Amino acid sequence: MEVVIVPNAAAGGELIAEAIATLVRRKPDALLGVATGSTPLPIYEALATKVRAGEVDASRTRICQLDEYVGLPAGHPESYRSVVLREVVEPLGLDEAAFMGPDGTAEDVQAACEAYDKALSEAGGVDLQLLGIGTDGHIGFNEPCSSLASRTRIKTLTRQTREDNARFFDSLDEVPHHVITQGIGTILEARHVVLLATGEGKADAVAQCVEGPVAALVPASALQLHRHATVVVDEAAASKLKLGEYFRATYAAKPKWQGL
Repeated sequence: MEVVIVPNAAAGGELIAEAIATLVRRKPDALLGVATGSTPLPIYEALATKVRAGEVDASRTRICQLDEYVGLPAGHPESYRSVVLREVVEPLGLDEAAFMGPDGTAEDVQAACEAYDKALSEAGGVDLQLLGIGTDGHIGFNEPCSSLASRTRIKTLTRQTREDNARFFDSLDEVPHHVITQGIGTILEARHVVLLATGEGKADAVAQCVEGPVAALVPASALQLHRHATVVVDEAAASKLKLGEYFRATYAAKPKWQGL
């Protein structure tokens, strides 16, 4: 696991956007796994700026969802399909056909989960998966004590996660209780996993993810097992790291040709 400490969210967004651009230049039809929420917005904004400036041609890039609410009607503005189309697909100038995600409106939710896992595999696998981290250490919607070998499946959200997401709805009552999420085992199959965390509120979760034991109680700690996992954090989110100075030194000495 590589830990990169950046000055602020904008710097983190630019760093990760350039890593994505480098991937797309090398592999134009790369499959990019995207996360939702406010944290990754600087990534998408920086990447869209590069596309508009002609620094990278993303016309063949494919986009896949990390998770989806169960039961929100098709076209609901806060369904993650709608969010990804609005914040990623459209700004990058991609066609909706370039997008794939699980069906949160399916009558047979379990079948929809299995179908999505199969679709990711048949697409050649995820080249780079973006992640955020919850205040309780969850990634995707793999809440604490999720199996570290889990596949895409339905999960029940904790009250804390629903409260964290209530800002996107008119009230807490409107936040669904269930989601479809890529499992931890599914996430770990991505060739490169990049987690961005910003703000003091994420500091404890980041410290447990990076320096704590690998444990289902902190689902993000499973990234310690990944062959190419990168954790990008701003100064506030890095504030609880015991090895912060070591991470700064190793990144400063890293050869530029290695990339992110």
